[in-house]
Amino acid sequence: MEQFQSALSAVGIYSAICFLIISWLGNAIGALRRKHRIAIGHGSNKHLERCMRGQANAIENMPIFLIGLLIAALMSAPTWVIHLLGLVFSIGRIMHAFYFIQEDAPLRLRLVGFGIAFFATALVFAGLIGHGVWMIFT
Repeated sequence: MEQFQSALSAVGIYSAICFLIISWLGNAIGALRRKHRIAIGHGSNKHLERCMRGQANAIENMPIFLIGLLIAALMSAPTWVIHLLGLVFSIGRIMHAFYFIQEDAPLRLRLVGFGIAFFATALVFAGLIGHGVWMIFT
């Protein structure tokens, strides 16, 4: 039971980190809206559009990872695995967000950040599939 609680606590940590990343992007959007006096939409401001797209991308990708991580914890994945995958995903998403917040950042930052986060997500779901198949045949 202690292992289960620990794994769920780890999922909570990475859920909170994802919230902070989304909030960071939201604050950047708010600052640009105030600076350029744009209340709705992006007002053809490329930097604001970029930040908005970064936040939307985070909101599109974070829930599926967190659902997978939660299911892994509920299926008794070791806590160290939850932490490793959560940390890798978080680092990737921070890099990805940093690209979008900057007015002019190298595309490589976005690609590497996405790749790292995608790798963690793919591992979570590969593990879920592997575990599910294992349980069917054992």
